Amino acid sequence: MGKPRVINPSYNTMNSDAKTVAASVSYDGENSGGNSINEESAIIAATPKKTWRSYIWDTFDKSPEERRFLFKLDAVILTLASLGYFIKNLDQVNINSAFVSGMKEDLGLYGNQLNYITTAWTVGYVIGEIPSNMILTKIRPSIWIPFLEVVWSVLTILLAKCQTATQIYVLRFFIGLAESGFYPGMQYIIGSWYRKDELAKRSCIFHSSSAIGSMFSGYLIAAVYRLEGVGGFHGWQWLFIVNTIISLPIAIAGFFLFPDVPEITEAWWLTKADIAMANQRMALEGRAKRGKYDKAKFKKIFSSWHIYALVLLYIFFNNGSGYGGQPAFALWLKSEGYDVTAVNTYPTIASAVAVLFTFIYAWTSDTIFRGARWPPMVFAGIVNIATNASLAVWDIPNGWKWGSYILGLIGGGISGLTFAWAHEICGDDNEERAFVTASMNEMAYVVQAWLPLIIWQQVDSPRYQKGFITMVFIAAAMIATAFAIRFLHHRELLTKRLLSRA
Repeated sequence: MGKPRVINPSYNTMNSDAKTVAASVSYDGENSGGNSINEESAIIAATPKKTWRSYIWDTFDKSPEERRFLFKLDAVILTLASLGYFIKNLDQVNINSAFVSGMKEDLGLYGNQLNYITTAWTVGYVIGEIPSNMILTKIRPSIWIPFLEVVWSVLTILLAKCQTATQIYVLRFFIGLAESGFYPGMQYIIGSWYRKDELAKRSCIFHSSSAIGSMFSGYLIAAVYRLEGVGGFHGWQWLFIVNTIISLPIAIAGFFLFPDVPEITEAWWLTKADIAMANQRMALEGRAKRGKYDKAKFKKIFSSWHIYALVLLYIFFNNGSGYGGQPAFALWLKSEGYDVTAVNTYPTIASAVAVLFTFIYAWTSDTIFRGARWPPMVFAGIVNIATNASLAVWDIPNGWKWGSYILGLIGGGISGLTFAWAHEICGDDNEERAFVTASMNEMAYVVQAWLPLIIWQQVDSPRYQKGFITMVFIAAAMIATAFAIRFLHHRELLTKRLLSRA
């Protein structure tokens, strides 16, 4: 048998609901059967088949060839993305865990230093996001993303040696700069491999690893706190050391496993037939391949409603979920007299609930709501209004307060849906898709750089009345923006259909 070659895909009509693309693979010296669909063909449905099995997992209704391809893709991309985001979020939230576990007292951080530490990280994050996503369209992601992971992992261990707030500010700035390219970059990569019926679930599974990172951070500090005094380090310093030990192997693995994007991939674990299938799947979704940034491209991007509406949506989401980087739940527990273990572990309940709702949002969006992204956003916004209004009142029964904190993070689960929506809306222009998704994260963190300094001041803890009240209005604005995008997108799709018939 000779070397396999990929035959140019052909379009074949089987019936109105099962139009397919056949990416035929044949071997030199054998008759490939032209462009026919045979046992060596990977069948891709132009309109994915839907049965009850798709409500469980979307690959169950796909052809055996496509199922095998997606299994490999999920095993590598989802694993690398989720582990990478896990360590990023672990690095990001460990500063809060350390703060409530002795760092505040050991370094004398009794003012608003935690706000400034958060702002230093945010400024670095903001500066790096858009340039990083633009770099991803020019440099192989298999080089760029693992490189960023290595940098922030190494910088994190240096936090264990900090003696002043200024040293922490500097390190957190550069950690934020290194971490800035990961989340929007991975969302861009996920949007380059998966189809609409697959996208929300993968984006949300990826995003859920952030909540898992938050949970693990609480358990980790509870465990390493027992190392207090070992090697001359405090328990909170061991948190940063162990963090880097966990992170570096994950970062290094990315250099060997990351598949880039379909049109340039050289991943050793993908066959030529897999690569042909990947490109055809994206062609069926109308996803454009990599191009170039020029004056006309930027004019097109900034003359569309896409960048303005989607950025606004993500600003409201990002700044309306959580508590401005403040460990609000943990600080309330500390004020109530709970010990270090309780202060770090009880808030993980909220993170676990957030993970559960992230999966609920993804599955319902892809199945019950038939690809609509806005219904879970509206639900999350309503819950945010209820929980934050309750905490703004403050003088409520303790059980009610516990419930408000535990449900207060479930709005974070819609992040993957906002990016899935952006990939679909901007799918016919690769550079716009990369630029818009980076801008969404970028501008959200621009606001996050200054808003917490006003409404989430450390000295107001644990009763952040200004913060809770502001969150109510931000949640309402997010709901309104989601409805506006739904209207604009439907109008745009109708216009395209009318033009195609003309």
